[in-house]
Amino acid sequence: MIDLKKIIPRNVRGKIMGLLSFLPDKPYLKLFYFATTGKKLNLKNPVGYNEKLQWLKLNDRHPEYSKLVDKLAVREHINEVLGEGYCFPLLGKWNSFEEIDFDKLPNGFVLKCNHDSGSTKVIKDKSKLTKKDFKKLKKFFNRRVRNDFFHAGREYPYKGLPRYIIAEELMVDESAPEKSIEDYKFFCFNGEPKIMLMVSDRNTDCRFDFFDMDFNHLDIIRSHPNSSKPIKKPEKFEEMIRIVKKLCKGIKHVRMDLYEINGKIYFGEYTFFPGGGFSLFNPPKWEKQLGDYIEIDNKQ
Repeated sequence: MIDLKKIIPRNVRGKIMGLLSFLPDKPYLKLFYFATTGKKLNLKNPVGYNEKLQWLKLNDRHPEYSKLVDKLAVREHINEVLGEGYCFPLLGKWNSFEEIDFDKLPNGFVLKCNHDSGSTKVIKDKSKLTKKDFKKLKKFFNRRVRNDFFHAGREYPYKGLPRYIIAEELMVDESAPEKSIEDYKFFCFNGEPKIMLMVSDRNTDCRFDFFDMDFNHLDIIRSHPNSSKPIKKPEKFEEMIRIVKKLCKGIKHVRMDLYEINGKIYFGEYTFFPGGGFSLFNPPKWEKQLGDYIEIDNKQ
């Protein structure tokens, strides 16, 4: 199976698809889907999960989703639905890397862009950053700020978002300060979470493990292997389920990302098209099962 994500580096892949940005959404998605999965995209009668995500990109567009994927604007929404205290403390926002006054930031913090996915950089100790490190960060973030994330996978909620670099407080597990924070990603369909992905050891040996809503481990492999260690059920798992139901109410499909840190739940982000809709579930039965959860009304 062809997989551009393994064969070609992300930045090069982005440049290649950038050259094809002139294509209308439908032919672009058909081409990109085949290039990344080795499968023909059926938009007339989509069956699998990722096929249906492509259909949703073209046919289930809602302007309010843009606020939900904007990592700045969504804070107001989270405060309205859940109340104060569920978002990571915001330390600042800037139009460019050059505007950041690092002297005013704490020793540890997280940098990311508000308008995209995959731009997070964890700074554990700014005093250890070298001139070379700052140069790399500057190049990385200024390139990110220039890019309209919509063009890469035609994920319409990102189209035309204002672009900033933001800093958030670095959250640390007090019981294991050096350990990366696990995040819990709930795949929700028509307001109901069906499966949850737990990401562990992200900074060292990233592992993906999937569970149902009774916390039974599922035989799903996607992007990373399962953990070889026993996995403990999150202390506030049931509360997480109640929270995601509030946040995804009325939405045909979305992945809700949460964290549990020092006994408290934090909101991560709304993700309408996990993996851009180009990362298949294995074994294939899960592509079909999760696809069945996405209700498509008027197939085109």
